Amino acid sequence: MAQLEARASHRLDDSGVGQSTGVATDLESSPWLDGPIAKPTGVGVRFFDVFAAEQGLSVQAGTGLIKNFAELAGPSFQPEGIAPEVRHFYENTTEYELDAWSEWCGFFRPFGCLLAWVFSHRLQQLNVPLSGLDTSGGITSRVVDLVDAEGKVRNTAWIRELLSNRQVLYAGSYSTCRVPNFDGGCVKVVFPLPNGNAIVILHPQSQSDGSFLLTSSGAGYGSPGFCFTVHEGERVWAKYVPAIQETIRVHATSTKNQVRADHVLRFWGVTFLRLHYRLQRMQATQAPAAVGPSVPPSAGNGEGVPALSTRHP
Repeated sequence: MAQLEARASHRLDDSGVGQSTGVATDLESSPWLDGPIAKPTGVGVRFFDVFAAEQGLSVQAGTGLIKNFAELAGPSFQPEGIAPEVRHFYENTTEYELDAWSEWCGFFRPFGCLLAWVFSHRLQQLNVPLSGLDTSGGITSRVVDLVDAEGKVRNTAWIRELLSNRQVLYAGSYSTCRVPNFDGGCVKVVFPLPNGNAIVILHPQSQSDGSFLLTSSGAGYGSPGFCFTVHEGERVWAKYVPAIQETIRVHATSTKNQVRADHVLRFWGVTFLRLHYRLQRMQATQAPAAVGPSVPPSAGNGEGVPALSTRHP
């Protein structure tokens, strides 16, 4: 088994992602870094279909993002403490429509514009909404399982696309994992990027009100948190980024068959973006259909613009 080695280096790959004082490793030594990677041409809405074909996997309609909550059990998380409505959403994501709205905080908005112009639009990945106009046409929501010849699910992907401009909002794989410096299971989200990926590892907590709290912060490499990787054959360069932290709180509401989520992103402890989601379970007899934009009650995006609504493909 290859030994981990810290290397001070600075290099730039085709994705434009540089590395400084990263860690050189391989997937045998660091299996939590395993995940889909993209070609230099970018990602796009059909990425996981192409990826599955190249890996000899079949693409099947998925159901939920988390297959087994018991895999997350640990000292800070007891699955039985999660509200049934919250657990049902994660295990049956395709049964839900979503409304979402964003709040960029203060002087960080120009950074979001720069990110979209230089990075997100070109790569067709991580096109975080800058305003309600970006999402007024709705989005698509597709969950798929990538299955091997033995019937084992290798990846579960959630792809969301903006209908107004056909930009990919998020295309990521979801799974559970364990990392060396945390006692218990974590949720792992992998966003493929050219020649590598961005990996967010979130440790779970069960709250007294039944809500599900996910946090991407830790003590460094090998802990929950945010990490960029670049792949060169069997070698992987990984850069843990402590400056970026996320929290996601998913909780039940008084409305039947509805949960809400609050997603907060911080840079060195300062909040720069808030994303809010209303997740409504569709009726069993209702076929997926287009839903017009709406503004959730007692919520807004700070601009007086409509929130986004899901339209299923």
